[in-house]
Amino acid sequence: MSDKDNLDRALDIALEALERISHHEKECGKRWSEATIELRELKKATNDHSVRWEKLAWLVIGASLTCVVTIVSSVVF
Repeated sequence: MSDKDNLDRALDIALEALERISHHEKECGKRWSEATIELRELKKATNDHSVRWEKLAWLVIGASLTCVVTIVSSVVF
């Protein structure tokens, strides 16, 4: 093989590598955007659930406080 053939072969390999890299970057970009969207949805769902649990916690605290006040007032009076 001559130097020109080796150079042409090296250029072909380099171009193929660049095409593969470009395809890989496009694929990773799509996956990254999907992951970002999924993380946003997960954050929203987590915030919604935390609001529900906070309401439930205040309900339990309020009910417990009412029970304690009722018991103490029945014992005192």
